[in-house]
Amino acid sequence: RKEYVDLYVNYMFNKSVQKPFEDFMKGFLRGCPARNWKMFSPEELQVVLQGVTTFDWHLLEKNVMYRWYKKLDQTIRNFWRVFHKLPEEKKKMFLAFLSGSDRITGYALESFRFRIEDPQVENPDEVCPSANTCYLILFLPR
Repeated sequence: RKEYVDLYVNYMFNKSVQKPFEDFMKGFLRGCPARNWKMFSPEELQVVLQGVTTFDWHLLEKNVMYRWYKKLDQTIRNFWRVFHKLPEEKKKMFLAFLSGSDRITGYALESFRFRIEDPQVENPDEVCPSANTCYLILFLPR
């Protein structure tokens, strides 16, 4: 029985996926040659591929830029007060809303910058916050 289970597990986890995995690896290495990956430590490679998953949210606030707002405007102060009270998971959901991902890939949080803009609409009470994920802009009505 043990031999059967061992053979079955080997088939399911190794043999049955061997060809698709080899095809994937061949294509992956064509676009990303292995010699390029050797310059990274395993931890650095994980950050490059998966992104940063832990954040200093106060550093994020420090790095934000404003357009048609000033840092001390009431809307901005309210935004950050509410943001910092959110649980970690909700903060990551905000990051996904802003950037399309709940992670920051390929670079450190110190380099991550986004902008908060006033959309300058006639009646801000009728407009919801929105984001331009390509340019990392949060449109925050007053």
